[in-house]
Amino acid sequence: MTDLETRVAALERRVDAAESVLAIQNLKSRYAQLVDQRYSRGDVVSETKLSEIAEKIAGLFAEDGVWDAGKALGVARGRVEIADRMRRPTLKFSWHYFLKPEITVEGDRGRARWDILSPCTTPDGKPQWMSGFEDDEYVRVDGSWLHQSMKLGVVFMAPHATGWEKIFY
Repeated sequence: MTDLETRVAALERRVDAAESVLAIQNLKSRYAQLVDQRYSRGDVVSETKLSEIAEKIAGLFAEDGVWDAGKALGVARGRVEIADRMRRPTLKFSWHYFLKPEITVEGDRGRARWDILSPCTTPDGKPQWMSGFEDDEYVRVDGSWLHQSMKLGVVFMAPHATGWEKIFY
């Protein structure tokens, strides 16, 4: 391989990695948008709309993907289980903010840690702040990036009215 060929190959790898990071950021953004679309005006949308959204969310995962929200919210494996889980919201409202991504890509695999902040409303109508992180693994399938696994770690869930400072003191 000539010096020029080596340099071009290295450049191609760098461009692919940069484009992959952007694609993963867009995937996470799409996930947040869809998860939040399950709510409208402080309540869960109609069953028909909820089912359509749930299928779209599941489509953001690999066929054997895993959605893991821990003991409180459960684990779903595979698109069918993920869609079923997304049809059963545990809140009346949420708005997901994914921040400070740390994304690494190697070939057709990627990993990321995202901080999450989510104002939400529990089924009893109480406003809450949820903060934590999500550790994700990604896979590129037929040129498109998908979630291979997503694991939620909750740092705190605090009532909006009292704030979270008391949790740390």
